[in-house]
Amino acid sequence: MILKSLSLLNYKNFESQSFTFNHKINCFVGNNGVGKTNILDAIYHLSFGKSYFNPVASQNIKHNEDFFVINGDYEKGDATEKIIVSLKRGQKKVIKRNGKAYEKFSEHIGFLPLVIISPADRNLIIEGSDTRRKFIDSVISQSDKSYLTHLINYNKVLSQRNALLKYFALNHTFNADTLEIYNEQLTDYGTIIFEKRNAFLKTFIPIFKARYEAISNGNEVVDLKYYSLLFENNLNTLLSNSLNKDKALQYTSTGIHKDDLHFNIEGHPIKKFGSQGQQKSFLIALKLAQFDFIKAQSGVNPILLLDDIFDKLDEQRVTQIIKLVDNENFGQLFLSDTHANRTEKAVKQVHQTYEIFKL
Repeated sequence: MILKSLSLLNYKNFESQSFTFNHKINCFVGNNGVGKTNILDAIYHLSFGKSYFNPVASQNIKHNEDFFVINGDYEKGDATEKIIVSLKRGQKKVIKRNGKAYEKFSEHIGFLPLVIISPADRNLIIEGSDTRRKFIDSVISQSDKSYLTHLINYNKVLSQRNALLKYFALNHTFNADTLEIYNEQLTDYGTIIFEKRNAFLKTFIPIFKARYEAISNGNEVVDLKYYSLLFENNLNTLLSNSLNKDKALQYTSTGIHKDDLHFNIEGHPIKKFGSQGQQKSFLIALKLAQFDFIKAQSGVNPILLLDDIFDKLDEQRVTQIIKLVDNENFGQLFLSDTHANRTEKAVKQVHQTYEIFKL
């Protein structure tokens, strides 16, 4: 799969800009603030229908403008695919494939497989479990439509159960039968999601460990651990046991929406005991493992975006990453950097064609 060209209209800092891309490596270089990351985010937008960096859709419209349009032309297999994402202030976002708008954005997820590696990924280490759950969900969803459907349904029922708990508290009432309906639905959806997450991580963790070993030359031992209350009991029992707590809190305190991933290095949390370079290597290994998994599931080389890849990494680790890209069939690669000479030196080590865009 190849992104042949990209055009932007009123997207972030770009008024009107077009690019024609190399089928292998594309580098965006320039000072901070010129829009390198915004171009990568536009490519991400075409795959996921949203920004990687700013979830408030209207804030991706250029200042003092009323709309944005992102237009991408792809080659996928023998077909040409035109994807357009557009948003007008006060209206819903529209995603079109070859002129036809999607009724549900979820139908588009996974059609254009993509992996991004960015300094913003550090949120996976420093922020709460919600960020890490979203990572798991985004990887599985790209290759499993039913998983995404179950997840959407689970979250809808969860919101309804939470609203009911608030209603009980405000009106000093309680209806066990109504609550039980929500408990059963949460159990049905939640059990499937838990089982798929568990199966995914059993496959994913060995891939991740191999990736980290290659980046670090085997100097450190890392691990991922999946934490879920569903290892201890089935969800219906957990919900029953937490009823009094949930009534007091007025929200659902147990379930797969509390799952987490624990990141460890040498048996200790990497958040506390990992250097900046080790943390960055950990995150890159995580994302390269994501690439491997999606490629194996979809049979398509995902597009790989490397945002500010040289930040906080020593030269040896950067060289290891470049070699990985050189040695394997990585498909199309987009990267950004502030130093043109450093970028060119790095990509010249890779025996692939490349294009450098100076912004």
